Amino acid sequence: MADHYASGTWQVKQGSEQEFIDRWTEFLQWSRANYPSILVANLIRDRRVPGHYVSFAEWTDEASRDAWKQNPGFMTHFDACVALCEHMSGADFDRVVTV
Repeated sequence: MADHYASGTWQVKQGSEQEFIDRWTEFLQWSRANYPSILVANLIRDRRVPGHYVSFAEWTDEASRDAWKQNPGFMTHFDACVALCEHMSGADFDRVVTV
């Protein structure tokens, strides 16, 4: 079970949804190929708000998650996703409790 997470909230421009999904998928495929400490990554879509997505990736360790964000490839892929958005915010999280 993971204890470290990276998450993003994305508001994708109307008409760019499929391209965003494709770019995000490519981004996380690149990430998993280069950082096997990503256990799983998910992109979920809001059923009520068009273009609203939330992503979250489970990491085995904090150091790998931080190194991922320092890799030049991270910004290339990340920026390609953000370019399709009206707004994006991201954060890192650590598990506090599981029920």
